[in-house]
Amino acid sequence: MNILGIDIGTSGCKAVVFDETGQQLAMSKSEYDVIFYNDGGAELDSKEVIEKCFRVIKECSEQVEPASIVGLGISSQGEAFTAIGKNNEIICNAMISSDMRSEAYARSWPKEFGEEKLYHITGHTAHPLFTLFKLLWLKDNKPDIWRKAEKLLCFEDLLQLKLGLDPAISWSLAGRTMMFDVRKHEWNAEILETIGLSAGRLAKPLPSGRIVGRIDNKIAGELGLSDNAFVVTGGHDQPCGALGAGVTKPGLAMYATGTVECITPAFSEPVFTKDLRYSNLSTYDHTVDGMYIIVAYSLTGGNILKWFRDEFGKDELTQAEQSGGNVYDLLLKTAGEEPSGLLVLPYFTPSGTPYFDTKTKGAVLGLRLSTRRGEFIRALLEGVAFEMRLNMDILEKSGCNIEELRAIGGGAKSAIWTQLKADVTGKKITTLNITEAGCLGVAMLACSAYTGVPVRELAEKWVKPQSVLYPRNQNRALYDERFVQYKKLYSAVKGIDI
Repeated sequence: MNILGIDIGTSGCKAVVFDETGQQLAMSKSEYDVIFYNDGGAELDSKEVIEKCFRVIKECSEQVEPASIVGLGISSQGEAFTAIGKNNEIICNAMISSDMRSEAYARSWPKEFGEEKLYHITGHTAHPLFTLFKLLWLKDNKPDIWRKAEKLLCFEDLLQLKLGLDPAISWSLAGRTMMFDVRKHEWNAEILETIGLSAGRLAKPLPSGRIVGRIDNKIAGELGLSDNAFVVTGGHDQPCGALGAGVTKPGLAMYATGTVECITPAFSEPVFTKDLRYSNLSTYDHTVDGMYIIVAYSLTGGNILKWFRDEFGKDELTQAEQSGGNVYDLLLKTAGEEPSGLLVLPYFTPSGTPYFDTKTKGAVLGLRLSTRRGEFIRALLEGVAFEMRLNMDILEKSGCNIEELRAIGGGAKSAIWTQLKADVTGKKITTLNITEAGCLGVAMLACSAYTGVPVRELAEKWVKPQSVLYPRNQNRALYDERFVQYKKLYSAVKGIDI
């Protein structure tokens, strides 16, 4: 018996097959391009995305015993939606998270509805990335699509539809639409009525890990799956990754380092406070029954090291090409182990939480002619880590204590980088035996549905710690002092318009 987890991301999709012990057997991935428009639009060709999803599923099934895959779960990017017309036809591209055309709606609509009321229903604060505001834009700017749309589906439920199922959406992903009541676990009738949308045009909400249905046997055969292969509700990619990192109880949090830096702690009940609301820290369902998560993130993450590599890392690129080594390992080696003498505001992209600031630029403070190149690299990474500590500070003041961080993503492979994060945040960080946490998380959900073994038990068996890094006292003390200064940096730079 094998289980498949698929992750539908913004730049590509990947599928991974696991056996009943959590051992990875096969993987396939495929990329697609975001379509950008001059008016701030950002879309994906939904037909291409589904075609690529089918491709990676089929390529995975060809790497294992024929028809051995009995079920699958789906991890999905949030917010993006696709309009579906008659005969389940895709009639528009998907407006994805970074599509900012709905910015005016995100400013005005919540004031009319009631900003505090909206927060206490959805657990989120208004931002143009959310589905609610994108739908308002679509209704006004593409009325033909709005009128013809019989269904409006996120990518999890869209893939289910194309697999021949009556689509359902996980509570976890439904929360990212900002139309879902995260405590009552239903589409909010008042929000839908206000925007002129019936619940019948949306997928049915279900908890994560529930069997949605059986894949059409003809489709299953074409994809190399077993007869009567089933699909379970998965979730939004961050809580799916948190489950894949073994974050199944309070006190634990996933720390993901990819293009974006993200911390996702788990809680046994929803947390709503003024500090969380004003800091744009959203509360919604985890993929583990009865639990909730909060997502804190910086849109400048690993991409800041990629920027340095592309602009200033030609020597390391050449060395890596000649030796077959990893260019990032070479860059991080020059960063050293000692704290830098610089302070960096890491807004090299628009900020994430807590400020949702799209205008303030990044800054580097403390440069001297004596500043070394490696010190500059380390300072960039310290800046991102300070921003995540700022988010954690807000969480802990709201009663959301984090005792241990579980590191996943490409950055977790570097002991230097991970140790830096431990020193800056003051938290112990556990690295894991995981490369694809999102796919692993939804595979656990599917395996649990098939075997009846609780998903928490599977997480304990499947997720294996590799190493534990503790904050080093000397560095931690210095970073504690530096964090006091870091908290002043944003307000000092914000008023400078460049």
